[in-house]
Amino acid sequence: MIVATQVRAGMTILHNNEPYTVLTVSHITPGKGRGMVSSKLRNLKTGSTTEYRFRSDEKVEKARLEQREMDYLYNDPAGYHFMDSATYEQISLDANLLGDNVHYLKENIKFIVEFYDGSPVGAEAPKVVELKVVDTAPRLKGATATASQKPATLETGYVVNVPDFVEVGTVIRLDTIEGKYLDRAKSD
Repeated sequence: MIVATQVRAGMTILHNNEPYTVLTVSHITPGKGRGMVSSKLRNLKTGSTTEYRFRSDEKVEKARLEQREMDYLYNDPAGYHFMDSATYEQISLDANLLGDNVHYLKENIKFIVEFYDGSPVGAEAPKVVELKVVDTAPRLKGATATASQKPATLETGYVVNVPDFVEVGTVIRLDTIEGKYLDRAKSD
């Protein structure tokens, strides 16, 4: 148990016996009376968001999540299928649970899947992924390497801005936290 003033964005807590991820936190100190902690929470089971104000001296329980490394296999109408690297157990996750991480799914990529009471509640992509450019505009003559950016469609269908020198067939590295181009991948 922690005091509400120790709650930080990104934490997973139990609120009304349900697991929630803390999205935002702000401390409110009125002129009179006790301080409060205003927070925006997302329910890990339902995906719904809610706002809640904790009293500053209120106790909050941190949720214990199990994390497992899982390989992405494929997707179909039933969902996105992953396999536990250790036990070979397979599970299916829906797009809502994956969120923006669906842009980085390619065969055999390893994700960290979080479980609460045996049910998957979240998935985390690797910090950096390598994806191939399948479509982009041709290079402009006379353009410098750093001056211009152009949209490029990646093998997963995700569109990202890349420098002008990136061409179709180039494998690039992406930051999955911000969804941005980092650099060209090293070739073997």
